[in-house]
Amino acid sequence: MGQNVTGPAIETNDLTRKFDELTAVDSVNLTVKQGELFGLLGPNGAGKTTLIGMLSTMLRPTSGSARIWGHDIIADSTKVRQSIGVVFQGSTLDDKLTGRENLDLHGRLYGMSKDLRRQKIQEVLELVELADRADEIVKTYSGGMMRRLEIARGLMHRPHVLFLDEPTLGLDPQTRNHIWEYIKRLNQEESITMVLTTHYMEEADSLCERIGIIDHGSIVALGTPAELKSKLGGDIITLTTATEEKAKDVVGSCKDLKLVKDISRSGLTIRITAMEGERAIPEILNATAAAKLEVESVSLRKPTLDDVFLYHTGRAIRESSVDETDRIRYKMQTHRRR
Repeated sequence: MGQNVTGPAIETNDLTRKFDELTAVDSVNLTVKQGELFGLLGPNGAGKTTLIGMLSTMLRPTSGSARIWGHDIIADSTKVRQSIGVVFQGSTLDDKLTGRENLDLHGRLYGMSKDLRRQKIQEVLELVELADRADEIVKTYSGGMMRRLEIARGLMHRPHVLFLDEPTLGLDPQTRNHIWEYIKRLNQEESITMVLTTHYMEEADSLCERIGIIDHGSIVALGTPAELKSKLGGDIITLTTATEEKAKDVVGSCKDLKLVKDISRSGLTIRITAMEGERAIPEILNATAAAKLEVESVSLRKPTLDDVFLYHTGRAIRESSVDETDRIRYKMQTHRRR
């Protein structure tokens, strides 16, 4: 992949998208470097899919602007589409065709010559290790094989930027790990800029160079995984109690302690961010004992991306409420441009 533009791979300026009274994406300013593997995290309905929809020219912004590989997403939408590949949440393969035929159809849609199509089909099939299954009907493929074929299809026209919207959603852990190995290798060996959304925090932590957390349409946190975790400023102490009423009382007895930076409760569990966690635990237990509150268990650990996500959005990513408004309206808009 030739690095043949000056500036970032992706740059947005107050990018906004509204659906009637709903602001799905709210004045997002974001820069993704060439060759970067960038993670976009957020609860369902936070605006991730709408943002990718605008950057991939399938949705027109209400206001603001963005450039992909130097091309404006509105004025140069054709050049943008030639510069990007997209792997959607749901499968868009034709399962009545073979893997090879799906790739050939994609190449034809991009105006690739017969010889170039043949060359690229073989190249991308080998890249995702599907060359030996290329002539089998797609409906006989496993979920992981379909995902690999979709990634191969996204690479057919040699994109500079690849958008991956929940590429491992619904796959078993082993297959998910294999998909991520392909993604990491493509990013490193082919220098493809990648923007991906995922609900698997451990993958985002280990693979993404930088992460942006989006909530209610706005970027609420941005940085490397290490930076985001360090900004929480302490260790994570988790306490459990026998009843929710006792948990509420524990919060009340501990919230003003010197080493406690942040405290929250979910059911029977109290989560505390504390400076010097090992020193904070005795202080916390002394306070609960003085209040005659029984704590059933205590644990101490370093912050994770799950903690970062919870801190910025108020909910754990796997527990975030499902809001289909974003996805439904996004799908509607792909059929008719505004």
